[in-house]
Amino acid sequence: MTEIRVPTLGESVTEATIGRWFKKAGEAVAVDEPLVELETDKVTIEVPAPVAGTLGEIIANDGETVAVGALLGQINDGAAPAAKPAAAAPAKVAAPAAAASAAPAPAAPKAPPADAPLAPSVRKLSAESGIDASTVPGSGKDGRVTKGDMLAAIEKAASAPTPVNQPAAAVQVRAPSPADDAAREERVKMTRLRQTIARRLKDVQNTAAMLTTFNEVDMTEVMKLRALYKDTFEKKHGSKLGFMGFFTKAVVQGLKDIPAVNAEIDGSDLIYKNYYHIGVAVGTDRGLVVPVVRDCDHKSIAEIEKSIADYGRRARDGQLKIDEMQGGTFTITNGGIYGSLMSTPILNAPQSGILGMHKIQERPMVVGGKIEVRPMMYLALSYDHRVIDGKEAVTFLVRVKESLEDPARLVLDL
Repeated sequence: MTEIRVPTLGESVTEATIGRWFKKAGEAVAVDEPLVELETDKVTIEVPAPVAGTLGEIIANDGETVAVGALLGQINDGAAPAAKPAAAAPAKVAAPAAAASAAPAPAAPKAPPADAPLAPSVRKLSAESGIDASTVPGSGKDGRVTKGDMLAAIEKAASAPTPVNQPAAAVQVRAPSPADDAAREERVKMTRLRQTIARRLKDVQNTAAMLTTFNEVDMTEVMKLRALYKDTFEKKHGSKLGFMGFFTKAVVQGLKDIPAVNAEIDGSDLIYKNYYHIGVAVGTDRGLVVPVVRDCDHKSIAEIEKSIADYGRRARDGQLKIDEMQGGTFTITNGGIYGSLMSTPILNAPQSGILGMHKIQERPMVVGGKIEVRPMMYLALSYDHRVIDGKEAVTFLVRVKESLEDPARLVLDL
């Protein structure tokens, strides 16, 4: 008999929800055949069969929340029916449960001083998980809460059963609709990804001092450059030459000039990041995901374009890995592909800045004292005013504008 367990899901991801089982108990399975779909707050992954055999009892059913390492089910050798393992399984699962209930018997740890400062790692875990560190028993010196204590508390919370309607109830409870309207409504359970998007975006609004500053960029020179070299570019590099490569390089130039836009708050500290991992927001039918192109200051426009195209394709196919969506220092989102003319993007916490691109629209502009029709795009920079001053935000956006209106600056690193 071989156990099927929740695999390690990536940094800071401690639980998942069972999306659906592809097989039923008693059905034959082959090695590496997908068995069950898990939804995390970042991606949806499939758990393959570690061995060939017959699927035995399914321990975790559709819709249940499970922790990393939790038992999902088991595979029996050969084609034996799943009845016997089903009878034996409860005893096997009950033993650890009984041990767990007996474990808290030792005396309670010493309470920490009321004014004891929390370690940065503890504050970060508390913010990410939503667990109040003051409610966690501390095992450190003078009863202080350690990173290990927080991880244990997160694991305990993740393994606890979660009612199906809890996330929705925690967000909003609405009055029932009139009977005529209710008959024409469709109620669908939010996915974990959508729940996380909702929670994180609201947390940003509640936490950050968020403002948006605007500018506009004349796309004439970038569009000329793209039209001139797009065919040659595609033949040499095997991918299309879009605008994201230019915008990413322009953003990196701006971040180098204005380091505060590439910083984040950690407690009472500011962390300035001397690397440039740019997140690119991608819309999928499951929600918004933000894969990260790392070290963009060391990548050419061609390398950036290829990375973005690959991430976009795999995001829409649900094949992104969790570590490919972590560690970003700044985000770019392009609402223009949907026709947006102007918007105020919401920060991607814990980052302090996000650039919104928009639709390119021909407008009459005064150039050298004459009115000319130019392809113009509005740019929007939303930023955390706790980290970035207004002068820095405006200067950053002007730097991006200057680089795009004179693309030679990107080549010459000006």
